Amino acid sequence: MSEELISSTLSLKPGRLGSIAVYLAFAAVVVRTLGLEANRPYLTLYLGLELVYILLFTLVLWKFRLPGWLMHLYLGLQSALVLWVLSIRPQFDFVVLLFALLTYPVSLAFVGHVRWFWIGILILLTGGSLMGYLGVLRGLALSLTTIAAEIVLPAYISVNHETEMSRARSQALLDQLKHAHQQLQTYAVQVEELSAVQERNRLARELHDTISQQIFSISLTIRSAQLLLKNNPQRAVEQLQYLQSIAADALSQLRALITQLRPPQQS
Repeated sequence: MSEELISSTLSLKPGRLGSIAVYLAFAAVVVRTLGLEANRPYLTLYLGLELVYILLFTLVLWKFRLPGWLMHLYLGLQSALVLWVLSIRPQFDFVVLLFALLTYPVSLAFVGHVRWFWIGILILLTGGSLMGYLGVLRGLALSLTTIAAEIVLPAYISVNHETEMSRARSQALLDQLKHAHQQLQTYAVQVEELSAVQERNRLARELHDTISQQIFSISLTIRSAQLLLKNNPQRAVEQLQYLQSIAADALSQLRALITQLRPPQQS
């Protein structure tokens, strides 16, 4: 799958510290709502909309796996909800912090250009809404801190994700190297066993071609010497001398083969 495609599920799991920070920021919005005397006439509406916001936020973040199109719809609804809350009393500019909180699920659900497209939308909504309600200079001044948070949070998550991906790729490469090493060790054992079999076959051929032939010659020479012993002792002596030569040669070759069969000495 291309990194530019929308993830069909939350591609990253919410982190414990990140989630705590997000919920603390939302709690700050609620406390600020309760603490401002000017918000008292609208308190029920404020708290109701903020409750809907955090319920949707929590369900998407922890409970449901949304396909890409539904995630887009969720972000659109949440953005409209924040604009509604801001329109109740635009002087309560602290509400735009809710836009910054939306960058958290955006950073978890999307990658690449899609992620930064939504970050750009949230930045425009943050700055544009305040500048539209409060004027360009004041709105820009009040929105800059929130806009900075909307950039820093996804950037941090993106870097952390890339780090985790690099670590995962390194671990996968290490596992492949370990597997290749194990295969090489297996092949080395097989080659060693094959070499041993080939060496045994070679020695068997040499035994058959040399020693066995010489033993057969020894047997014939002994029989010939037995027959000549009575009729021609002189020839019998020659046969016995020839027999001694064959036996010595066979013994020498047998010792050479035995030497080849011995394992090499460890240094």
